[in-house]
Amino acid sequence: MTLRKASGGSMELDECTINPGYQDAEDGGSSADPGERNQDLAEEYTQIKPYAGMPKEVLLLYSSQARYRVPREILFWLIVACTLALVALTVTVIALSPRCLSWWQASPVYQVYPCSFRDSDGDGVGDLKGIQEQLHHFEYLNIKSVWISPFYRSPMKDFGYDVEDFRAIDPLFGTMLDFEELLAEMHNKGLKLIMDFIPNHTSDRHRWFNLSRTGDPHYKDYYVWTDCNATAPKPNNWVSIFGNSSWTYDDLRGQCYLHQFLKEQPDLNFRNPHVRQEIIDIIHFWLGKGVDGFRMDAVKHILEAEHLRNEPQVDPKQPPEDVTTEWDLYHDYTTSQLGLHDMLREWRAEMDIYSREPGRYRFMVTESYDYHEVEKTMMYYGTPQVKESDFPFNFYLLDLPQNPSGMWVKHLVHLWMGNMPKGQWPNWVVGNHDRSRIASSAGQIYVRVINMLLLTLPGTPTTYYGEEIGMENIHVTDSQILDPAGKYNSSASRDPQRSPMQWSDDINAGFNTKSNITWLPVHPDYSSVNVEVQKKEPGSVLAQYRFLSTLRQSELPLHRGWFCYVHADANVFSYLRELEGLGRAFLMVLNFGKESAITDLSSIRELPDQLKVLMSTKQVNSGKVLQKSHIPTEVGEGLLIQYSTHTRFNPTHPDQCYVSEKACYLSAVDILYKC
Repeated sequence: MTLRKASGGSMELDECTINPGYQDAEDGGSSADPGERNQDLAEEYTQIKPYAGMPKEVLLLYSSQARYRVPREILFWLIVACTLALVALTVTVIALSPRCLSWWQASPVYQVYPCSFRDSDGDGVGDLKGIQEQLHHFEYLNIKSVWISPFYRSPMKDFGYDVEDFRAIDPLFGTMLDFEELLAEMHNKGLKLIMDFIPNHTSDRHRWFNLSRTGDPHYKDYYVWTDCNATAPKPNNWVSIFGNSSWTYDDLRGQCYLHQFLKEQPDLNFRNPHVRQEIIDIIHFWLGKGVDGFRMDAVKHILEAEHLRNEPQVDPKQPPEDVTTEWDLYHDYTTSQLGLHDMLREWRAEMDIYSREPGRYRFMVTESYDYHEVEKTMMYYGTPQVKESDFPFNFYLLDLPQNPSGMWVKHLVHLWMGNMPKGQWPNWVVGNHDRSRIASSAGQIYVRVINMLLLTLPGTPTTYYGEEIGMENIHVTDSQILDPAGKYNSSASRDPQRSPMQWSDDINAGFNTKSNITWLPVHPDYSSVNVEVQKKEPGSVLAQYRFLSTLRQSELPLHRGWFCYVHADANVFSYLRELEGLGRAFLMVLNFGKESAITDLSSIRELPDQLKVLMSTKQVNSGKVLQKSHIPTEVGEGLLIQYSTHTRFNPTHPDQCYVSEKACYLSAVDILYKC
């Protein structure tokens, strides 16, 4: 029975459905057969439709019917199929996706020379706090990777490349706390810090050298010593990079020690396993602090031949006593010795231990000036089986001012691209602390086009501080020379390219605003060539550098697409950047010559007939529409042209095109895949 409320508000009894499974407590249990009960249930419920709150028996009865069971099974298997399809799609996307670019590939590297970047305390010398004050400059330029030249404790005979203590900061630059704060702030801003590492030698004031001089049993062989005559200390004809003999007699020990640089920079003996372990321990010390990578200095000098034989003279007829410069000898026994690359790979393996942390890859770049022996430089990439450096520095564009022309620039670019091992990542350097600034060596007129070349070639560009605003060398008199190389030969001084950074037209160009002293003179043009002024000028060198840096990161063809030569002559060098599957590509037309030129690219059928200039280094020409048969450029002008196309140049010109890792773009889902 059930209760029903009558219209008058009273309650009435209604008929109710009998539950045959109900048993009275006094009944003692039913003796009815379960099968009979189910049959009775089926008969009793045949006229009842499913309803909310139905008992289990009704639910089971109807759930087994085909019209309910089949849809349920279909939905189940659809869910299983969709799940498997999603898993398969995910695996396929992962398998087909090209490797993501690492931080050292995605951004230009910016070199900071700490003495000259920013002085925070008014002593006339830049410091770590000064770098921290200017981190916003890197963000403004869209730069994520910052290489800082040495700031270890040092007597400063070679401005930090003579290290007295590898685990200490020189007071000139600050304290270890200053360094840790700088590193933490850089990481907070998404910036990476690359340290200079100097493994070849130490300062003669290093504790190891002083103990080695006294004959301490453990440190006795930490350096390269040999017997020699105190009155004529030349065990052989080896010559220092800075000139004159590589050997100096030590009165305390009564032997000569090797120094391939200054006599205050004795060479370590890497054939001693204790020295090798010391260097590895120092690498661990800085990586443990969170440093993101190392620039390995002067690596080709690390090992020397044990036999100490004379090196062959370039001119056999030259009197041996006149052999006083590095250019007088073939350095068969003092550079690139057997075992060098094994040691570098060992360091790479130690760095890889720290690279296992997600998002914290540790970068390694090597410095080796091998000049015409480019194959020696390429060995620093390692082998397909064993990795070495991520790339060796490419210094060939430093020779660009020797012969400004389109053909010469193509030659310098091809020296690297044509010799680089397949699948490796290129890089480009147009200035550093050892070479004249490009604005002075090539001429101010070429600064913008060189920056365009640097930021649109494939690979990682490296920018020396001040190149983004077109800083020039300063004039340094003989009495002002501080560089040790300049003291041997004034024309070889590196001081001119190390002048203080020009931030503003304020006192000392904004480098030091607390006093009127600077360690080197400020360039007299600082009032017009500085960061603050150029930020306000849309067509300035700085504005164009920033535009190209941002474009490089945002455009797939520029940072990971194909690179193809299309034209080179006495004035113009032209190339393409394109990516399979992407409907746009870029054409660069760069005039490095000495006269204006008209370039005819009508033979390049993959180019559309009309081309629109996205950016010209001559601002007035930006936005112009040009015919591909008639592309005019002035001296020092660079054109960045973006065009739409579905016809690729690289498939039909494989000998003119290069790519580190081939990738294609699928526009339907906006992804890259291996192809």
